[in-house]
Amino acid sequence: MDVTGDNGERTGPAPCFVVQIHQARRMHFDFRLEVDGVLKSWAVPRGPSENPRVRRLAVPTEDHPLEYRTFEGVIAKGEYGGGTVIVWDQGTYRPLSHDRWGAPVPFEQSLEDGHATFWLDGARLQGEFALTRFKGGDAPGEEVWLLIKAKDGRATRESPDLPDPYLARSARTGRTLAQVAAEEGSGPL
Repeated sequence: MDVTGDNGERTGPAPCFVVQIHQARRMHFDFRLEVDGVLKSWAVPRGPSENPRVRRLAVPTEDHPLEYRTFEGVIAKGEYGGGTVIVWDQGTYRPLSHDRWGAPVPFEQSLEDGHATFWLDGARLQGEFALTRFKGGDAPGEEVWLLIKAKDGRATRESPDLPDPYLARSARTGRTLAQVAAEEGSGPL
């Protein structure tokens, strides 16, 4: 199995994913998948769910460089994304998208088509997930997606929501948002 090491570096050829907790203007989770040499990114306000009955809103954000998958720290107030960031989960993923005849579809194409399925091998998230685009959004042309857990052996039926993001610990360093903010001199959250 291909995984990323404790330092976030890839230890095999599989593409990586990262989920970062980001206390910016609003607390949210950034869900990022390596695609075509960048991290395709979605802001997920309530974080990924491991319950297939729970669909999470996922709003596309700008692509990030691959190096950002290991970022933990404080982005200065006033800059894009200003706030504190920790890596909540990291690992690799395997594309699963296929056409109606069962033939594999390139992952980039499945995202462009608006429905991509993939298997996550992370420290916290495991199993099949899907990103599905649907009509919506406040502004014309704004994309809105759903992040959904598949009904597989890794799914939970009645799990509670994800841990309180203020108490959650980094998958890389074990630090909380408050600890990262304090260590970087930005004071308490």
